Amino acid sequence: MTKPDEEVQQHEQYDTETLLLRLREMIENGRSMPMSASVLVNREELLELIDDSIHGLPAELRQARWLLKEREEFLGQARRDADDIVEAGRSQAERMVERTEVVREARRVAQQAVDTAEAQARQMRHEAEDYVDQKLAAFEVVLERTMQAVQRGRERLQVITEPEFGVEDEGDGGFFDQDDGLE
Repeated sequence: MTKPDEEVQQHEQYDTETLLLRLREMIENGRSMPMSASVLVNREELLELIDDSIHGLPAELRQARWLLKEREEFLGQARRDADDIVEAGRSQAERMVERTEVVREARRVAQQAVDTAEAQARQMRHEAEDYVDQKLAAFEVVLERTMQAVQRGRERLQVITEPEFGVEDEGDGGFFDQDDGLE
């Protein structure tokens, strides 16, 4: 192998950035032309570095494009995943709100049922008290009549058993017939 072939292989191993840095170094270290900003460089060596850089660009650009595409796909998937998570969160929040509303409505209905039952129980208790009071009043009337009948019976019994002339009436044998004279 000749020396230029070895240099070409070395140039191919470098990436484009390294080759461009070598070009810069060649220009900076080149001999200056007297009374000028121009420098003297080896044309062949300079063109060879430029060609290597140009040949290295497509591979690096392909790799960079591939990385950009991969990044975009990754970001797109991440956005879709984030949207799915947000949607799932919204859905769960809606279900929780619905459950809360259902529970709130169930509690309201239950309280309404309890209030209605308590009102009906109070009404039934009052009606039962009124019924018992009416029955007791009727029983009281019957008892009063019975007491009056008993009182009259006792009074008649006393009249019959009291001696009219100091002697007991023995015609009845001293017995009182309850059916007699109770009217």
